[in-house]
Amino acid sequence: MPKEAVFTLKLESDLRDDFLAEAASAHRPASQLVREFMREFIQRQREVREHDLWFRSQIQAALDDPRPGISNDDMKAKTRALIDRIATGKSRLED
Repeated sequence: MPKEAVFTLKLESDLRDDFLAEAASAHRPASQLVREFMREFIQRQREVREHDLWFRSQIQAALDDPRPGISNDDMKAKTRALIDRIATGKSRLED
């Protein structure tokens, strides 16, 4: 892809110097590394946004579910019973 845009930023001179030195030691142009960092950041942000949308849709689907819910106390009791069965080595089929 042709490079047509210029991106200018202000940063501390020691950060710039250290970055250029590390880029040189890795035998990579600093501009290439910055482009890669930018692409990775964009990808991560998109993934976070997509996951957030998916998660919110799952929550909304649960809220919209017409089936009756389970009370917190009932769920705790069922969970405790399952933990106890596992701890004693009993399978569900033995009940």
